Amino acid sequence: MITLKEALTKSENELKEIKQLITQKVKENIELNAYIGEIQESGSGVPILIKDNINVKGWEITCASKILKGYISPYNAEVITQLHHNKMCAFGRANMDEFAMGSTTESSCYGRVKNPLDTSRVPGGSSGGSAAAVAAGLAIASLGSDTGGSIRQPAGFCGCVGLKPSYGRVSRYGLVAYSSSLDQIGPITQNVEDAALLLDAISGYDEKDSTSVKLPPLNTFKNLNSNARYKIAVLKDFLKDATKEVQEAYEQTIKVLESMGHSIVEKSMLDTRYHISTYYIICTAEASSNLARFDGVRYGTRAQGESLKDMYYNTRSAYFGEEVKRRILLGSFVLSSGYYDAYYLKAQQVRKKICAEYEEIFNECDVILLPIAPSVAPKFGATHSPLEMYLSDIYTIGVNLAGLPALCMPVGKDESGLSIGMQLIGAKFKEQTILNAAYGLEKELA
Repeated sequence: MITLKEALTKSENELKEIKQLITQKVKENIELNAYIGEIQESGSGVPILIKDNINVKGWEITCASKILKGYISPYNAEVITQLHHNKMCAFGRANMDEFAMGSTTESSCYGRVKNPLDTSRVPGGSSGGSAAAVAAGLAIASLGSDTGGSIRQPAGFCGCVGLKPSYGRVSRYGLVAYSSSLDQIGPITQNVEDAALLLDAISGYDEKDSTSVKLPPLNTFKNLNSNARYKIAVLKDFLKDATKEVQEAYEQTIKVLESMGHSIVEKSMLDTRYHISTYYIICTAEASSNLARFDGVRYGTRAQGESLKDMYYNTRSAYFGEEVKRRILLGSFVLSSGYYDAYYLKAQQVRKKICAEYEEIFNECDVILLPIAPSVAPKFGATHSPLEMYLSDIYTIGVNLAGLPALCMPVGKDESGLSIGMQLIGAKFKEQTILNAAYGLEKELA
């Protein structure tokens, strides 16, 4: 597939041919299930695949949930407006985990997405459709959302580049919220240059978003520097949960970075089990609040009932999936009277400690290197419980708790040809640093 950098040099007539080619390829690869329904187009320019939780005016936006079927967006998310301003357009909806809740894209009401590297394996989640499409050559680039690794983990499993910007760097206006203090929209692309281009296009202050930071749009692409050298922190304590293949890939990546002239510093952080506990308490608490609005009255599908209470109950029971119900229940529990202090308040205190630990590391180092997941993409059905699925996020969730930028890139493959991804984490609003480091590493590994 043509890269985003190349596509931006094409005329509108040439782009029409590219869109026709993409449409044809999607039909030929229907079994991947990366796209939802017929491909729609919003405006002219380079086609960018859009995750189904980002509003595009006139499109049905469902968050891959039965409860939102029939909802037509009356407005564009700010990132869609920014795409239009930068010679790009929304082109097709990407399949995802329902309401972005999941790590495998199996909870979608449209059926599971398959990993293009091995269709018996998961593509990761929740932006599984976005990553699978880019990896399979069915999209030039895509937009996903990252709450606890939902851009980086599927990018790592499918073998492409995924970037989660700093919290507040990209407008959340028009993103259907899962966990408001953690969600960020970001690019999934074929390479680091394209990630920089797409990030530049969607970044910048938005007065419609109260969490948006008053910073100008980025210009990282023009400032990419593969020769920049940094002090890189490694957290070897975290590797105890990883498979042998991931551990070896981590050590090999460290050696490559060292040979390039980067300084490697060993650091340690709070055990990952505290990260996972803190994350799932906070995100489920926020989800239970954010999803209260989906009740059959204002949006999408409605079930019938003899009373208003029955209608609420019947709608939410029939049209929310099992994983969404589970997280709403967990969130309601940790916010309930008698448990608020023991769980939610404690989680916020631990979150503060995690942020302080990252800050301490970034006082001395420029970048942190970590794996993206403890293993390569698992087979469908390999995860036997929700807890097992939650534990696959151990390396990604800390970044969201601290609001930091992080980029995942493929660094190698296992014996079966499955991608092994590593992430470069930067200090807040230091997207240029991680892009420079990744750009240099990408060139070295090519």
